[in-house]
Amino acid sequence: MESITSHPLYKAHTIDSAMDSLWSFYKRKFIPLFSMSFVMGLLVQYLSSSINMAELQSMTDVNEIMSKMKELLLPMLVISLVSLLFTTVLQYYVIFNPLDPSNNVFRCIVASLKYFIPYIIIMFFLAIAGSFAIFIGLLLLVIGVIFAAVYVMMIYLFILPVMMVEGPNIGNTINSTIRLSHRNFWSNIGWTAVFIILLLVISVILSGLVLLPFTGSFFKAFMNPGEATSLIEITTSPLYIVLSALMSAITFPLMPIFAAILYFNARAREERRFSVIPVQEEERKVSVEDLYAKPLPENETNENDNL
Repeated sequence: MESITSHPLYKAHTIDSAMDSLWSFYKRKFIPLFSMSFVMGLLVQYLSSSINMAELQSMTDVNEIMSKMKELLLPMLVISLVSLLFTTVLQYYVIFNPLDPSNNVFRCIVASLKYFIPYIIIMFFLAIAGSFAIFIGLLLLVIGVIFAAVYVMMIYLFILPVMMVEGPNIGNTINSTIRLSHRNFWSNIGWTAVFIILLLVISVILSGLVLLPFTGSFFKAFMNPGEATSLIEITTSPLYIVLSALMSAITFPLMPIFAAILYFNARAREERRFSVIPVQEEERKVSVEDLYAKPLPENETNENDNL
């Protein structure tokens, strides 16, 4: 396998080159990334359809609602674990397939499993820290919440690339993630905000296309509020499950690609920074020969004439 520095996304990016690299890589690896994301989408949508939210909305007793929420905790946990597992596999494929074409989908699935448990543990700590950051953001009203959410997202995007390139050590992953994400802090925050906006716009457009076949049900619920619960039943429709899986398969691969770009940009800038400093320090050093003045050309000529 080639060195990580030979990865096509490994370079010091600008916002323009980052978006160009994102789109270029996405097109080149579209079929395998789309296939894995589609399988994940089908699993997530199928598991989500087993959660009866209509029954929860019809409840009025607090104890009954809490009891129902406890029952839904397990399927929601399974959905989260499935999403995290496929995120791990996709990130491994994005990083290591360009370095070695033999890292196909099946090899990436097996090789990425060693990062799954450390990833879950770090995500647990991130959820706690992220909740605290968003709570602090609430004190600063809307702008604070938005900034906190973008900040947590930026940290999240660094985690898997750091872990896969530098090793599945939890402590080292946390330290490197904090160091690299904060080194070019405002650039990373800005790029993440732009990426989130683009992802939201694309998702809204695709969601509208997914819901087109069910427009009649929406108008019926709008004209008759008593049938609003029928909208929840749409999510159990096989057509809706397939269309939603297609939508997620289009957008989901963008996140691991952008995460790799953020990480490789930070690594490339860090290496370039430390490769320049030793040269500058070497130029400042004074050698022993510099203590002796070299004879001028005229002195050398006079000495030759005297001889």
